[in-house]
Amino acid sequence: MTVTANGGGRDNPLLPALVLTAGLATRLRPLSSVRAKGALPVAGEPLVRRILTWLRANGVTDAVLNLHHLPHTLTAAVGDGSDLGVRVRYSWEHPVLGSAGGPKRAVPLLAAPQFLIVNGDTLTDLELAPVVASHRDSDALVTMAVVPNTEPHKYSGLAVDGDGRVTGVVPRGSTQPSHHFFGVQVVDVEALSRVPDGVPYETVAQLYPALIAERPGSVRAFHATAEYHDIGTPSDYLSTTLRLAEREGLRTSVGERVRIHAGARVERSILWDDVVIEDGTMLKECIVTDGVRVPAGTSWHGVTMRVAGGELAPGERRIGELAIASI
Repeated sequence: MTVTANGGGRDNPLLPALVLTAGLATRLRPLSSVRAKGALPVAGEPLVRRILTWLRANGVTDAVLNLHHLPHTLTAAVGDGSDLGVRVRYSWEHPVLGSAGGPKRAVPLLAAPQFLIVNGDTLTDLELAPVVASHRDSDALVTMAVVPNTEPHKYSGLAVDGDGRVTGVVPRGSTQPSHHFFGVQVVDVEALSRVPDGVPYETVAQLYPALIAERPGSVRAFHATAEYHDIGTPSDYLSTTLRLAEREGLRTSVGERVRIHAGARVERSILWDDVVIEDGTMLKECIVTDGVRVPAGTSWHGVTMRVAGGELAPGERRIGELAIASI
């Protein structure tokens, strides 16, 4: 394994990491009605396993996942992390505690004065050692990896001054130049001291504005050039998975125990586990979730499909035994 400069290896590990996987993933519905976001398969590998593999390649050997929504789908995918070379433990939340409350709950498991926080819905090739080094060379309590915000109509951004200090949030739709935080940061435990125990609390909306006001420069930006892929919505998930599948030489993203009849046609689609595509079916740019049997002779384009059970998600309609929604 290649170790980055100032980075970690098995004998000199990088900081421990908390991967934020507890959220309800409401923007991913109806997919997140079947699996937690981190358990969604991305070109044949659960998202959280791809994140852990990236962490290990950067020298991280100790990680915590926080759990709340459909936790069994995450623990089944990861276990104790030993097959990935990472010791994985779990921080349970009830209720879900948010992007600051969750880390505060996980501090005893992380057992370090500084640690990485990584969003559980983003894939990136960012090298972590330079981010950690930048944080340690400053007097910051938080260092956030950012890139220029090229989609201000889609994302709010961070205002960053010429010295790299985060000074505030630029709302979505603003014409003011801003930077996009893509979900990787180094945090001192001290930064979480004001977060109440067991209470939902957010970083960008609550904690960081208070830190910036009380101690300018305590929240800093690390200007990155890394690639990142967002998996926030079904459309994002489809495009990211298809892009990575093509890059990795896969024609279609297919899970375990999938049966596709010879007379079926499947194009640019994602099939989860235990899916059956019956004879004469045509799928194009669809996401078919666990256990779905797609009826013979039907044609589908640009939809999610799941086994109908319980309440339908917004935008879904029931067709036979299936819940269908446009992507």
